[in-house]
Amino acid sequence: MAPNGKAHLVPVVIMYDGEFYDAGVYKASPVPMALEPGTVYEAERTGASLGLFTITGDLQSHNNTWMAEGTFQPAGSKPRSKGQVAESAPRDIEEKDSGPPKLRRPESEKPKPPGPANAQASGSTSTSGSTSTSASPPPAATSASTTASAPPAQSASTPPPPQQPSTTKAGTNPPSADQQDVYRPVLERGKVQWTTPPKTPPVKGSASPHAPAAAATSSSGVQVIPAISDAGGPEPHPYTYPMKPEEEQQLRKKILAMAAADVLARVQQLWSETVGPAEPRHATQRGKAKPPQPVFDNIQLHVLDLSLSNEPVAVLTATARMPQTARAPAGFQYYVAEVAHADIYGDLHKAFSQVTDDHHLDLLARYEFIDAVDADGDGRGELLFRTISEAGKAYTIFRLIGDQVWPLFQGTPGS
Repeated sequence: MAPNGKAHLVPVVIMYDGEFYDAGVYKASPVPMALEPGTVYEAERTGASLGLFTITGDLQSHNNTWMAEGTFQPAGSKPRSKGQVAESAPRDIEEKDSGPPKLRRPESEKPKPPGPANAQASGSTSTSGSTSTSASPPPAATSASTTASAPPAQSASTPPPPQQPSTTKAGTNPPSADQQDVYRPVLERGKVQWTTPPKTPPVKGSASPHAPAAAATSSSGVQVIPAISDAGGPEPHPYTYPMKPEEEQQLRKKILAMAAADVLARVQQLWSETVGPAEPRHATQRGKAKPPQPVFDNIQLHVLDLSLSNEPVAVLTATARMPQTARAPAGFQYYVAEVAHADIYGDLHKAFSQVTDDHHLDLLARYEFIDAVDADGDGRGELLFRTISEAGKAYTIFRLIGDQVWPLFQGTPGS
């Protein structure tokens, strides 16, 4: 979802009869089943509902990847007001009929009696937005007594002076047909009520039977939110793990130390491949100087309770670089992803680790954590990652069992 409210949703995976399939190609004829118009998805943030997204159309990019567009209704907002709706029962014409149909105009468009007060032409300015054009309600009707007391500037037999044709400034566009017809006359019975259509920001989306999906664009200010379509699935519930600030700091320190050790191992591997043998172990034994440590940036730490059993799971993603004084290849940026499970004593047990660099994305993909999501509808949370490599972007879903992760789904890289 972009900062301006627009969004699109990319199909990730669909589960059918207990098997996972790529939702971007599943039963594509040619549009994938996950992008059928009218399909409703529930956007979630760490298991908590953010709103509903309804597909209205599909899109296909130049590399044959599919997306969908639609409308998004945030959680807790009022349902959109409907347009003209047929009455549930016929009206009692004898008691409630207000007479024959009349051709009515808004009060602002009714002709006014000539006089000094009407010597100047009134102008209006219409403002159009990305979704709708709103207009102010028409002013109250002028009473008969006020009209009768207007000074008779001209006799009834004298025709009113012709109106001067309106001119348009050079370089400005003429109003569109919709803007010209905002106050068109409407033929209907009874009192005319003028309403303004609500503003609903357009959104785009994806997925099906139990089909997690996620937006795929990564740029400044863009939120990546998973969404699920499952009519018979469990109710959303949060996977957040509440912690005190001091407890979170201790956990952060431990998992960063774990990540630093993995980065140093990667640095030594690259150094031995590009320069020579790694530094002997006795060089860093007790009494020797501690080797330079990596500097972390863009740290994202998520503490989750995936099984709802009060057992914290820490997920860390960050970028790292080595100081210039370190024995490491120059100009490398490292990408770190760590998943660790904490036991009852607070000790971390590594379940997953991936360290790559910007020079080897063809061999090792970069992992970006999206969120915890119930991928199979059993109420437990899984870990949704987006992988970035030279081949493109893809999505991977891990299930954590004990101190080990198991891939439930691995997508095919694409843009």
